[in-house]
Amino acid sequence: MNPGRSRYRTVAVSFVGAAAVVSVIGGCSPDSTTTGSSATLTTTTTIPKSTAPAGAGEITDQQSQQLCSDLGEQLQEWRIQGPTLGRGGLNIVVQTWAAQSGVINLQVVQNRGIVDDITIANCPEVRQEAMTSLDIPDLASGLVGF
Repeated sequence: MNPGRSRYRTVAVSFVGAAAVVSVIGGCSPDSTTTGSSATLTTTTTIPKSTAPAGAGEITDQQSQQLCSDLGEQLQEWRIQGPTLGRGGLNIVVQTWAAQSGVINLQVVQNRGIVDDITIANCPEVRQEAMTSLDIPDLASGLVGF
């Protein structure tokens, strides 16, 4: 078995699992309590606790390098698969990477070009090879669902 394919499948399964969790969490809504013949909507606001450092909104060098590494590991597969299947792989890699931190996920949703900014600064060769293999002008244009 090709180790790249195994990683690709693992990433795909991880993504599907993460999507299911998000779907379940997203389906949670304010509690509705029925008393007698009327329904009362009860909403509770909870401020999440953060254990991240003060600059948690910034993408760290380690996270940037992880994106470059994840993309680099898939280049050979994308060359073999071609642009159509490869673009799906690009989405899986970026979505998995972004989902590892809710902050990054939000940043990518708000600005897909951040993936290009990170790769231009940290791994321009990997970025260029990915764009060539996937037949796209930039990585952001290959992303769907963000």
